Parts: sequence; structure tokens; C-alpha cells
Amino acid sequence: MPWTLDDAADQTGKVVVITGANSGVGLASARALAEKGATVVMGCRDSRRGEAAAEQVRAAAPRGKLHVLGLDLASLNRVAAFARDVAERFPRVDVLMNNAGVMALPYGKTVDGFEQQLGTNHLGHFALTAQLLPLLEAAPEGRVVTVASQAHRVGRLDLDDLPLERGYGAWRAYARSKLANLLFSFELERWLRRNGKRSLAVAAHPGYSATGLLKTAPRTSVFGGVVLPIGSVLLAQSSEMGALPQVYAAVSPEVAGGEYIGPDGLLELSGFPRVVRASGAAYDEAVAARLWQVSEALTKVPFS
Repeated sequence: MPWTLDDAADQTGKVVVITGANSGVGLASARALAEKGATVVMGCRDSRRGEAAAEQVRAAAPRGKLHVLGLDLASLNRVAAFARDVAERFPRVDVLMNNAGVMALPYGKTVDGFEQQLGTNHLGHFALTAQLLPLLEAAPEGRVVTVASQAHRVGRLDLDDLPLERGYGAWRAYARSKLANLLFSFELERWLRRNGKRSLAVAAHPGYSATGLLKTAPRTSVFGGVVLPIGSVLLAQSSEMGALPQVYAAVSPEVAGGEYIGPDGLLELSGFPRVVRASGAAYDEAVAARLWQVSEALTKVPFS
């Protein structure tokens, strides 16, 4: 039988932090978990949009408790401020859902000087996870759910050229940031086991979902100008269905650390949650270990 939200246990008393929770699958995840009674911390870059989204969730899921906190993953200072704010409000975090992301942007840099897609999608979440880990460890079974994408399958990660100074491509940069998400998630699970932690690290992807990212993707290439618009009409599933894999990863007692959850349909484009397999590059432990070292050095946020 396919897993649906009806199969999720009551989440009353649990604290779930979701980055990018004001739209797309992040908003759908917030609504789903609030329906189950969770306290949801919505990390949003634009607090006004976040509050508007929270009002939608409150109307649809009055059992949940919603808190909107400002979070800009493109600024390590603001990531640290968000982590402090969460720690001041809550004694523990049961789930951290690393969901926020930017897609196929023109070349640019974060305020800390990182290429903006890798800086936002990977390095911001890396630093946030490290700083929230004590709160996750304070929970009976903390979970870090990192949201990837099927785009990771064409990603190539050159750790000697993280600024992409040898040639920038918007989709290429997005794909490598999603590969970095998976390398980080799988290495995080290994790190947690080596260090005797009780939290779990799990990855998930939403398949092909109708979200704001698809609407704002650049139309300057054949892929962005032709493939995406047609696919959005013919293939894309709803944000609610797209959110199911990450919600399943967050709450199901059957999920094991190090797993990757995606839709069960053809090519993992749509469907109900199941364990799937990432690309071979995502399981390269040597590359993952080096990415971890580089990420600690760049963010100056060590997990230890």
C-alpha cells in the first residue's frame, strides 16, 4: 500500500525546522506536519511572505503551532543568528528539514563570497546543520532531512574549482549543488555513526513537482525554455505530492539513516514515497569526506 499522510503518526510535541517553508514543497511539508500537530519553525528569507504563508497553514491545519523566523542561507551570519534564535526558543529540535534552494540563477556570489547556488543550497545548510546539531541530539531521535533533486544525476563536483571560474553554467551549477546535498547527507550519516550520535541523516527528493522554482527558472536555454514549460504541464505533480517523500523521511519509523527517499513512479518523476537509489557519484566516500573538510574550512563551522 502506498504511504500517505494518513499513515503518519501524531506529531504533537515535536519541533520541526523547515528552511524555505513559505512556498513549494517546503510550504506543503509545513502544512502536512502541522496537520499532524507538530510545532513548525518556518525559516524564511522574506519574513512578510513567511507570515502570509503561516496564516495559510494555520487556516488549513489549526492543530499545529507555527513560528516564522528570518533565515537567509546566503549569509553565514544570518544562518548563525537563526540557529541562536531557534536555540533560545526551543530546548530541542526533532527534525531539521534542509529544504530551501535556489535554481539555475545567473552567476553571482553570496555575501560571504561563495558561488551563490552552492553557497545557498549546500554551504548554508551545512553550517545550519552543524549549529543545530546539539538541539537535534537533545531529541529522542533527531533527524536531518536534506532535500536533493534528480538534477544531481548530471552534477559534477570539482572541488578545485568551487567558484566555477573555469566556466559558469546556471543549470550545471544547480546540478552540482544538488549532488553536494547528497554527498553531505550520506557523509553526515557516517559522521553521526562514527561519533556515537543518535540522530539520523536522510535525504529525499520531490520528483517533478509544480513549484515556484519551475516558474522562475530561466528560459534562455532549450531545457529552460522548452522542456520545463512542457514538462510542467504534462508531467509535474502537485507540491503536496512532491512533499510526501521528505515528510515520510521526517516521520516514518521505517526510515533508516543514510537512505534516500523519492517518488515510486516512472523515472521517480511522481508518485508515493519509497527508498530510491542516487547516482553513483553521490556515494563516493572519498569525495564526500573532502567536501566535508572544504565545507568546514569555508564556513568556519566545524561539526566537532
